[in-house]
Amino acid sequence: MTALHTIDTVVIGAGHAGLAVSRLLTRAHREHVVLDRGRVGERWRTERWDSLRLLTPTWMNRLPGWPSSGDPDGFLASRQFVRQLEQYAASFDAPVLTGTRVERLGGGPSGTYDVHTDHATWRARSVVVATGPHGTPVVPAALGHTDVPVLTSDRYRNPDVLDRGGVLVVGASASGVQIADELSRSGRDVVLAVGRHTRVPRRYRGMDIFWWLDSTGRLARTIDAVSDPDAARREPSLQLVGRAGAETIESDVDLAALQRRGVRLTGRLQSLQGSTARFSDGLEDLTSAAEQRMHALLDSVDRYVVRAGLTREVLAPVRPARVPATRTPAEIDLAAEGIRTIVLATGYRPDHAWIDLPITAPDGTFHQTRGVTGAPGIYVVGQRFQHRRDSGFIGGARHDAEAVVHHLTTGTVPTATAPHSGLTVEEPS
Repeated sequence: MTALHTIDTVVIGAGHAGLAVSRLLTRAHREHVVLDRGRVGERWRTERWDSLRLLTPTWMNRLPGWPSSGDPDGFLASRQFVRQLEQYAASFDAPVLTGTRVERLGGGPSGTYDVHTDHATWRARSVVVATGPHGTPVVPAALGHTDVPVLTSDRYRNPDVLDRGGVLVVGASASGVQIADELSRSGRDVVLAVGRHTRVPRRYRGMDIFWWLDSTGRLARTIDAVSDPDAARREPSLQLVGRAGAETIESDVDLAALQRRGVRLTGRLQSLQGSTARFSDGLEDLTSAAEQRMHALLDSVDRYVVRAGLTREVLAPVRPARVPATRTPAEIDLAAEGIRTIVLATGYRPDHAWIDLPITAPDGTFHQTRGVTGAPGIYVVGQRFQHRRDSGFIGGARHDAEAVVHHLTTGTVPTATAPHSGLTVEEPS
Protein backbone atom coordinates (compact mmCIF):
# COMPACT_ATOMS: atom_id res chain seq x y z
CA MET A 1 0.00 0.00 0.00
CA THR A 2 1.34 3.46 -0.94
CA ALA A 3 2.38 5.55 2.05
CA LEU A 4 0.38 8.74 2.69
CA HIS A 5 2.12 11.83 4.06
CA THR A 6 0.26 14.94 5.19
CA ILE A 7 1.94 18.32 4.93
CA ASP A 8 0.98 21.97 4.52
CA THR A 9 2.61 22.67 1.14
CA VAL A 10 4.24 20.66 -1.64
CA VAL A 11 6.58 22.33 -4.13
CA ILE A 12 7.11 20.37 -7.35
CA GLY A 13 10.49 21.03 -8.94
CA ALA A 14 13.92 21.75 -7.39
CA GLY A 15 15.25 24.16 -9.98
CA HIS A 16 15.85 27.83 -9.30
CA ALA A 17 12.11 28.68 -9.17
CA GLY A 18 11.18 25.85 -6.80
CA LEU A 19 14.12 26.62 -4.51
CA ALA A 20 13.17 30.32 -4.47
CA VAL A 21 9.68 29.34 -3.28
CA SER A 22 11.18 26.99 -0.71
CA ARG A 23 13.44 29.72 0.66
CA LEU A 24 10.48 32.06 1.14
CA LEU A 25 8.33 29.34 2.69
CA THR A 26 11.17 28.57 5.10
CA ARG A 27 11.41 32.24 6.03
CA ALA A 28 7.65 32.24 6.66
CA HIS A 29 8.00 29.10 8.87
CA ARG A 30 5.67 27.22 6.50
CA GLU A 31 5.96 23.44 6.59
CA HIS A 32 6.70 22.10 3.11
CA VAL A 33 8.57 19.59 0.98
CA VAL A 34 10.20 20.01 -2.45
CA LEU A 35 9.88 17.05 -4.81
CA ASP A 36 12.07 16.48 -7.87
CA ARG A 37 12.34 13.58 -10.28
CA GLY A 38 16.14 13.94 -10.28
CA ARG A 39 18.55 16.10 -8.37
CA VAL A 40 18.65 19.82 -7.63
CA GLY A 41 18.86 21.55 -11.01
CA GLU A 42 18.33 18.28 -12.89
CA ARG A 43 17.59 19.82 -16.28
CA TRP A 44 20.81 21.84 -16.12
CA ARG A 45 22.69 18.59 -15.51
CA THR A 46 21.15 16.29 -18.10
CA GLU A 47 19.34 18.38 -20.74
CA ARG A 48 21.97 20.94 -21.72
CA TRP A 49 25.02 20.75 -23.97
CA ASP A 50 28.48 20.66 -22.42
CA SER A 51 29.69 24.16 -23.33
CA LEU A 52 26.49 26.00 -22.44
CA ARG A 53 26.75 29.16 -20.40
CA LEU A 54 23.87 31.22 -19.07
CA LEU A 55 22.59 33.91 -21.43
CA THR A 56 22.09 36.30 -18.54
CA PRO A 57 25.02 38.02 -16.78
CA THR A 58 25.56 37.01 -13.17
CA TRP A 59 24.04 40.20 -11.76
CA MET A 60 20.68 39.03 -13.14
CA ASN A 61 20.71 35.70 -11.29
CA ARG A 62 19.71 36.84 -7.80
CA LEU A 63 17.45 34.56 -5.75
CA PRO A 64 15.67 35.30 -2.43
CA GLY A 65 18.23 35.41 0.37
CA TRP A 66 21.07 34.64 -2.05
CA PRO A 67 22.74 37.57 -3.82
CA SER A 68 24.63 36.85 -7.02
CA SER A 69 28.34 36.13 -6.55
CA GLY A 70 31.39 36.21 -8.80
CA ASP A 71 31.99 38.50 -11.75
CA PRO A 72 28.70 40.40 -12.06
CA ASP A 73 29.19 40.80 -15.81
CA GLY A 74 30.29 37.19 -16.39
CA PHE A 75 28.27 34.24 -17.66
CA LEU A 76 28.20 31.09 -15.55
CA ALA A 77 28.77 27.70 -17.13
CA SER A 78 25.81 25.39 -16.56
CA ARG A 79 27.84 23.18 -14.20
CA GLN A 80 28.80 26.26 -12.16
CA PHE A 81 25.16 27.25 -11.93
CA VAL A 82 24.24 23.76 -10.70
CA ARG A 83 26.83 24.12 -7.93
CA GLN A 84 25.32 27.45 -6.97
CA LEU A 85 21.86 25.90 -6.81
CA GLU A 86 23.22 23.14 -4.55
CA GLN A 87 24.83 25.73 -2.30
CA TYR A 88 21.64 27.78 -2.27
CA ALA A 89 19.57 24.75 -1.21
CA ALA A 90 22.10 23.88 1.51
CA SER A 91 22.16 27.47 2.82
CA PHE A 92 18.66 27.10 4.30
CA ASP A 93 18.51 23.29 4.50
CA ALA A 94 15.86 23.07 1.79
CA PRO A 95 13.61 20.02 2.38
CA VAL A 96 14.27 18.51 -1.06
CA LEU A 97 13.35 14.91 -1.85
CA THR A 98 15.36 13.93 -4.91
CA GLY A 99 14.64 10.96 -7.16
CA THR A 100 10.90 11.42 -6.62
CA ARG A 101 8.81 11.53 -9.78
CA VAL A 102 5.38 13.15 -9.54
CA GLU A 103 2.91 11.03 -11.48
CA ARG A 104 -0.36 12.82 -10.76
CA LEU A 105 -1.68 15.94 -9.06
CA GLY A 106 -5.37 15.81 -8.23
CA GLY A 107 -7.97 16.78 -5.68
CA GLY A 108 -8.05 15.24 -2.22
CA PRO A 109 -10.65 15.30 0.57
CA SER A 110 -11.84 18.45 2.32
CA GLY A 111 -10.20 20.96 0.01
CA THR A 112 -6.79 19.31 -0.01
CA TYR A 113 -4.73 18.04 -2.91
CA ASP A 114 -3.02 14.71 -3.44
CA VAL A 115 0.40 14.60 -5.08
CA HIS A 116 1.01 11.01 -6.19
CA THR A 117 4.65 10.07 -6.70
CA ASP A 118 6.44 6.84 -7.56
CA HIS A 119 7.17 6.39 -3.83
CA ALA A 120 4.27 7.82 -1.86
CA THR A 121 1.31 10.21 -1.84
CA TRP A 122 1.58 13.66 -0.32
CA ARG A 123 -1.64 15.34 0.86
CA ALA A 124 -1.37 19.11 1.13
CA ARG A 125 -3.44 22.26 1.48
CA SER A 126 -1.28 24.03 -1.10
CA VAL A 127 0.82 22.94 -4.08
CA VAL A 128 3.28 25.07 -6.06
CA VAL A 129 4.15 23.77 -9.54
CA ALA A 130 7.68 24.96 -10.31
CA THR A 131 8.62 22.61 -13.14
CA GLY A 132 9.41 25.45 -15.54
CA PRO A 133 8.28 26.20 -19.10
CA HIS A 134 10.29 23.40 -20.75
CA GLY A 135 8.05 20.37 -21.12
CA THR A 136 8.50 18.23 -24.23
CA PRO A 137 10.67 19.23 -27.22
CA VAL A 138 8.63 20.30 -30.23
CA VAL A 139 9.04 18.02 -33.25
CA PRO A 140 7.88 19.92 -36.36
CA ALA A 141 5.03 18.44 -38.34
CA ALA A 142 7.27 18.84 -41.40
CA LEU A 143 9.51 16.07 -40.10
CA GLY A 144 8.45 12.94 -41.95
CA HIS A 145 10.29 9.64 -42.25
CA THR A 146 13.99 10.21 -42.71
CA ASP A 147 17.09 8.05 -42.82
CA VAL A 148 19.15 10.82 -41.23
CA PRO A 149 19.59 10.56 -37.43
CA VAL A 150 17.55 13.20 -35.60
CA LEU A 151 18.08 14.48 -32.07
CA THR A 152 16.50 17.32 -30.14
CA SER A 153 18.58 20.08 -28.58
CA ASP A 154 18.10 18.68 -25.06
CA ARG A 155 19.99 15.56 -26.18
CA TYR A 156 22.83 17.36 -27.95
CA ARG A 157 26.07 17.43 -25.94
CA ASN A 158 29.00 18.38 -28.21
CA PRO A 159 30.20 17.95 -31.83
CA ASP A 160 32.26 14.85 -31.03
CA VAL A 161 29.22 12.70 -30.18
CA LEU A 162 27.60 13.26 -33.58
CA ASP A 163 28.21 11.16 -36.67
CA ARG A 164 30.94 12.52 -38.91
CA GLY A 165 29.74 14.90 -41.60
CA GLY A 166 27.54 17.94 -41.92
CA VAL A 167 24.64 18.93 -39.69
CA LEU A 168 21.24 20.48 -40.40
CA VAL A 169 20.15 22.59 -37.42
CA VAL A 170 16.44 23.43 -37.43
CA GLY A 171 15.51 26.57 -35.48
CA ALA A 172 17.36 29.87 -35.09
CA SER A 173 16.51 31.04 -31.59
CA ALA A 174 19.04 30.89 -28.73
CA SER A 175 19.70 27.13 -28.74
CA GLY A 176 19.76 26.79 -32.52
CA VAL A 177 22.24 29.59 -33.18
CA GLN A 178 24.52 28.53 -30.32
CA ILE A 179 24.62 24.92 -31.49
CA ALA A 180 25.16 25.99 -35.11
CA ASP A 181 27.99 28.26 -33.95
CA GLU A 182 29.70 25.50 -31.97
CA LEU A 183 29.39 22.97 -34.79
CA SER A 184 30.74 25.45 -37.34
CA ARG A 185 33.73 26.31 -35.15
CA SER A 186 34.48 22.58 -34.82
CA GLY A 187 34.85 22.34 -38.59
CA ARG A 188 31.43 20.92 -39.46
CA ASP A 189 29.48 21.94 -42.55
CA VAL A 190 26.34 23.49 -41.04
CA VAL A 191 22.99 24.35 -42.59
CA LEU A 192 20.64 26.41 -40.41
CA ALA A 193 16.90 26.37 -41.17
CA VAL A 194 15.55 29.71 -39.95
CA GLY A 195 12.08 30.48 -38.63
CA ARG A 196 10.81 33.51 -36.72
CA HIS A 197 13.54 34.81 -34.44
CA THR A 198 14.54 37.69 -32.16
CA ARG A 199 17.77 39.43 -33.07
CA VAL A 200 19.62 41.63 -30.57
CA PRO A 201 23.30 42.49 -30.16
CA ARG A 202 25.15 41.06 -27.15
CA ARG A 203 26.39 44.56 -26.34
CA TYR A 204 25.22 48.00 -27.47
CA ARG A 205 26.88 51.32 -26.75
CA GLY A 206 29.34 49.54 -24.47
CA MET A 207 26.76 47.82 -22.24
CA ASP A 208 25.28 44.34 -22.23
CA ILE A 209 21.86 44.21 -23.85
CA PHE A 210 20.31 43.00 -20.58
CA TRP A 211 21.58 46.14 -18.84
CA TRP A 212 19.57 48.17 -21.33
CA LEU A 213 16.49 45.94 -21.03
CA ASP A 214 16.64 46.33 -17.26
CA SER A 215 17.44 50.06 -17.20
CA THR A 216 14.68 50.96 -19.64
CA GLY A 217 12.13 49.01 -17.59
CA ARG A 218 11.41 46.39 -20.24
CA LEU A 219 12.24 43.45 -17.98
CA ALA A 220 9.81 44.78 -15.36
CA ARG A 221 6.96 45.27 -17.85
CA THR A 222 3.95 43.23 -16.75
CA ILE A 223 1.76 41.03 -18.89
CA ASP A 224 -1.30 43.21 -18.36
CA ALA A 225 0.56 46.10 -20.03
CA VAL A 226 1.02 44.35 -23.40
CA SER A 227 -1.60 44.35 -26.13
CA ASP A 228 -1.33 40.62 -26.95
CA PRO A 229 -0.33 38.51 -23.92
CA ASP A 230 -0.42 35.23 -25.85
CA ALA A 231 1.95 36.57 -28.50
CA ALA A 232 4.24 38.02 -25.84
CA ARG A 233 4.52 34.64 -24.15
CA ARG A 234 5.39 33.00 -27.47
CA GLU A 235 8.22 35.38 -28.34
CA PRO A 236 11.30 33.51 -29.59
CA SER A 237 14.27 33.55 -27.24
CA LEU A 238 17.05 36.04 -27.94
CA GLN A 239 19.84 35.15 -30.37
CA LEU A 240 22.56 35.42 -27.73
CA VAL A 241 25.42 33.42 -26.28
CA GLY A 242 27.28 33.73 -22.98
CA ARG A 243 31.07 33.53 -23.22
CA ALA A 244 33.77 33.00 -20.60
CA GLY A 245 35.61 36.17 -19.65
CA ALA A 246 38.89 34.91 -21.10
CA GLU A 247 37.38 34.00 -24.47
CA THR A 248 38.25 36.38 -27.28
CA ILE A 249 36.04 34.87 -29.96
CA GLU A 250 33.24 36.96 -31.37
CA SER A 251 30.40 37.25 -28.90
CA ASP A 252 27.51 37.56 -31.37
CA VAL A 253 25.68 34.56 -32.80
CA ASP A 254 23.11 36.32 -34.95
CA LEU A 255 22.58 35.19 -38.53
CA ALA A 256 25.03 37.72 -39.97
CA ALA A 257 27.79 36.47 -37.65
CA LEU A 258 27.01 32.85 -38.47
CA GLN A 259 27.12 33.60 -42.19
CA ARG A 260 30.59 35.09 -41.77
CA ARG A 261 31.68 31.79 -40.21
CA GLY A 262 30.39 29.77 -43.15
CA VAL A 263 27.00 28.62 -41.87
CA ARG A 264 24.53 28.27 -44.75
CA LEU A 265 21.09 29.73 -44.11
CA THR A 266 17.78 28.50 -45.47
CA GLY A 267 14.17 29.40 -44.93
CA ARG A 268 11.88 27.50 -42.60
CA LEU A 269 11.90 23.70 -42.94
CA GLN A 270 8.74 22.75 -44.82
CA SER A 271 9.14 19.01 -45.25
CA LEU A 272 11.62 16.21 -44.79
CA GLN A 273 11.19 12.87 -46.51
CA GLY A 274 13.96 10.35 -46.85
CA SER A 275 17.06 12.48 -47.31
CA THR A 276 15.30 15.35 -49.10
CA ALA A 277 14.68 18.52 -47.10
CA ARG A 278 12.53 21.29 -48.54
CA PHE A 279 12.51 24.85 -47.29
CA SER A 280 10.35 27.97 -47.65
CA ASP A 281 11.63 30.97 -49.58
CA GLY A 282 10.78 33.42 -46.77
CA LEU A 283 14.24 33.89 -45.24
CA GLU A 284 14.57 37.50 -46.37
CA ASP A 285 11.17 38.40 -44.91
CA LEU A 286 12.04 36.70 -41.60
CA THR A 287 15.40 38.46 -41.26
CA SER A 288 13.92 41.81 -42.29
CA ALA A 289 11.16 41.55 -39.68
CA ALA A 290 13.69 40.60 -36.99
CA GLU A 291 15.92 43.54 -37.91
CA GLN A 292 13.01 45.97 -37.80
CA ARG A 293 12.14 44.80 -34.29
CA MET A 294 15.80 45.04 -33.25
CA HIS A 295 16.16 48.59 -34.56
CA ALA A 296 12.94 49.63 -32.82
CA LEU A 297 14.42 48.34 -29.56
CA LEU A 298 17.75 50.10 -30.13
CA ASP A 299 15.94 53.31 -31.09
CA SER A 300 14.20 53.23 -27.71
CA VAL A 301 17.57 52.66 -26.01
CA ASP A 302 18.98 55.72 -27.77
CA ARG A 303 16.04 57.83 -26.61
CA TYR A 304 16.53 56.54 -23.06
CA VAL A 305 20.21 57.56 -23.20
CA VAL A 306 19.19 61.12 -23.99
CA ARG A 307 16.44 61.28 -21.35
CA ALA A 308 18.68 59.81 -18.65
CA GLY A 309 21.60 62.10 -19.49
CA LEU A 310 23.91 59.21 -20.37
CA THR A 311 25.17 60.45 -23.74
CA ARG A 312 28.68 61.15 -22.41
CA GLU A 313 28.73 58.00 -20.27
CA VAL A 314 28.21 55.40 -23.01
CA LEU A 315 29.66 54.71 -26.43
CA ALA A 316 28.33 56.13 -29.68
CA PRO A 317 25.55 54.08 -31.27
CA VAL A 318 26.85 51.47 -33.75
CA ARG A 319 24.20 49.16 -35.14
CA PRO A 320 24.76 45.51 -36.12
CA ALA A 321 25.23 44.81 -39.81
CA ARG A 322 22.33 43.61 -41.90
CA VAL A 323 22.03 39.93 -42.71
CA PRO A 324 23.31 39.86 -46.31
CA ALA A 325 20.79 38.83 -48.91
CA THR A 326 21.61 35.40 -50.25
CA ARG A 327 20.07 32.85 -52.55
CA THR A 328 18.68 30.07 -50.41
CA PRO A 329 18.01 26.55 -51.63
CA ALA A 330 14.44 25.37 -51.90
CA GLU A 331 15.61 21.79 -51.54
CA ILE A 332 18.68 19.96 -50.25
CA ASP A 333 19.57 16.30 -50.72
CA LEU A 334 21.10 15.72 -47.31
CA ALA A 335 22.78 12.46 -48.28
CA ALA A 336 24.36 13.95 -51.41
CA GLU A 337 25.71 16.91 -49.43
CA GLY A 338 27.14 14.77 -46.65
CA ILE A 339 24.73 15.95 -43.96
CA ARG A 340 24.63 13.10 -41.48
CA THR A 341 22.71 14.58 -38.51
CA ILE A 342 19.67 16.76 -37.88
CA VAL A 343 19.46 18.74 -34.65
CA LEU A 344 16.03 20.11 -33.74
CA ALA A 345 16.18 23.37 -31.77
CA THR A 346 12.50 24.15 -32.24
CA GLY A 347 11.50 24.90 -28.67
CA TYR A 348 9.28 23.13 -26.18
CA ARG A 349 5.59 22.62 -25.58
CA PRO A 350 4.03 22.35 -22.11
CA ASP A 351 3.56 18.83 -20.78
CA HIS A 352 1.11 18.87 -17.88
CA ALA A 353 -0.85 15.72 -18.60
CA TRP A 354 -0.07 14.61 -15.05
CA ILE A 355 -2.14 17.49 -13.62
CA ASP A 356 -5.73 16.32 -13.10
CA LEU A 357 -7.17 19.75 -12.31
CA PRO A 358 -8.94 22.33 -14.54
CA ILE A 359 -6.06 24.84 -14.53
CA THR A 360 -4.57 24.39 -18.01
CA ALA A 361 -5.57 25.60 -21.46
CA PRO A 362 -5.91 23.24 -24.46
CA ASP A 363 -2.31 24.01 -25.44
CA GLY A 364 -1.10 22.97 -21.98
CA THR A 365 -0.31 26.44 -20.64
CA PHE A 366 -1.60 27.47 -17.24
CA HIS A 367 -4.61 29.64 -16.54
CA GLN A 368 -3.06 31.89 -13.90
CA THR A 369 -2.75 35.45 -12.71
CA ARG A 370 0.49 36.27 -10.89
CA GLY A 371 0.93 32.54 -10.27
CA VAL A 372 -2.52 32.07 -8.72
CA THR A 373 -4.67 29.51 -10.55
CA GLY A 374 -8.42 28.95 -10.45
CA ALA A 375 -7.96 26.00 -8.07
CA PRO A 376 -7.67 27.44 -4.54
CA GLY A 377 -4.26 26.57 -3.14
CA ILE A 378 -2.65 25.65 -6.49
CA TYR A 379 0.11 27.96 -7.73
CA VAL A 380 2.69 28.08 -10.53
CA VAL A 381 6.11 29.73 -10.70
CA GLY A 382 8.74 30.00 -13.43
CA GLN A 383 6.58 30.32 -16.54
CA ARG A 384 7.52 32.53 -19.46
CA PHE A 385 6.21 36.08 -18.92
CA GLN A 386 4.20 34.73 -15.98
CA HIS A 387 3.69 38.28 -14.77
CA ARG A 388 6.81 40.27 -15.67
CA ARG A 389 8.80 39.97 -18.85
CA ASP A 390 11.74 38.59 -16.85
CA SER A 391 9.64 35.83 -15.24
CA GLY A 392 11.31 33.21 -17.43
CA PHE A 393 14.82 34.31 -16.46
CA ILE A 394 16.55 33.02 -13.33
CA GLY A 395 16.47 36.23 -11.32
CA GLY A 396 13.01 37.15 -12.52
CA ALA A 397 11.50 34.07 -10.90
CA ARG A 398 12.08 35.61 -7.48
CA HIS A 399 9.36 38.19 -8.10
CA ASP A 400 6.82 35.49 -8.94
CA ALA A 401 7.96 33.37 -5.99
CA GLU A 402 7.42 36.32 -3.65
CA ALA A 403 3.93 36.97 -5.06
CA VAL A 404 2.94 33.31 -4.77
CA VAL A 405 4.21 32.86 -1.22
CA HIS A 406 2.57 36.14 -0.21
CA HIS A 407 -0.78 34.89 -1.52
CA LEU A 408 -0.26 31.43 -0.04
CA THR A 409 0.39 32.84 3.43
CA THR A 410 -2.00 35.81 3.44
CA GLY A 411 -4.63 35.08 0.80
CA THR A 412 -3.95 38.40 -0.95
CA VAL A 413 -1.97 39.45 -4.01
CA PRO A 414 0.87 41.90 -3.28
CA THR A 415 0.72 45.41 -4.66
CA ALA A 416 2.54 45.75 -7.97
CA THR A 417 5.64 47.94 -8.09
CA ALA A 418 6.68 50.26 -10.89
CA PRO A 419 9.85 49.74 -12.95
CA HIS A 420 12.84 50.88 -10.94
CA SER A 421 14.24 53.36 -13.45
CA GLY A 422 11.57 55.95 -12.73
CA LEU A 423 11.55 56.92 -16.40
CA THR A 424 8.84 56.38 -18.96
CA VAL A 425 8.79 52.81 -20.27
CA GLU A 426 8.43 52.67 -24.02
CA GLU A 427 6.98 50.14 -26.43
CA PRO A 428 5.32 47.04 -25.03
CA SER A 429 7.17 44.68 -27.36
